[in-house]
Amino acid sequence: MIKITKSWASLLKEEFSKPYFKNLQVFLEEEYSRFDIYPKTDFIFNALNSTKYENVKVVIIGQDPYHEPNQAHGLAFSVQDGVTLPPSLQNIYKEIESDLNIKCDSSGNLQRWANQGVLLLNTSLTVRRGQANSHQNKGWEILTKQIIKLLSTRKDPMVFILWGSNAQSFAPEIESQHLILKAPHPSPLSAYRGFFGCMHFSKANDFLIKHNKTPIDWH
Repeated sequence: MIKITKSWASLLKEEFSKPYFKNLQVFLEEEYSRFDIYPKTDFIFNALNSTKYENVKVVIIGQDPYHEPNQAHGLAFSVQDGVTLPPSLQNIYKEIESDLNIKCDSSGNLQRWANQGVLLLNTSLTVRRGQANSHQNKGWEILTKQIIKLLSTRKDPMVFILWGSNAQSFAPEIESQHLILKAPHPSPLSAYRGFFGCMHFSKANDFLIKHNKTPIDWH
């Protein structure tokens, strides 16, 4: 079930041998055999496989994958081509268009961001159909916290975008050379409490430019 690039595999080798991860694998094998689980197994580590450790410039932390058919493909907030934009992603696009005065692509597939160095990492990498948070506290959060720690130890500055309390709980793991941007979650329940107007996309690009990095094309 572990299909992961060498860039990350070597860094996470110890984690994959720990009891919690072995227990997680047993749990997932049972879940995938009995229920509809998203994403498909080939896409569980799509975020890591799409953005090498050394290429990460921006980290956006999500909660868990979308839990309806044909949506999740291993990138936080992203859906596959041709799928209707979920409300949170609609709000993300609205904020980008307002912040940067650009028009976003009609597709909700954010692979184009991942290709530029945006790590779209959910804290839990799998979910049962129709049941949000159904794979919480099964071990994924231990692994994703380690991923954040590994990135944080890089001296090379990057941007961490934390929307909502779940993502913001990772802030203590992030060292001071990096830029941390916090706002409410972009879901319809909370977007009007401060997500709209947060200007995280322009702030992220300003930071990257300041540190001699190519900004992200957020279209």
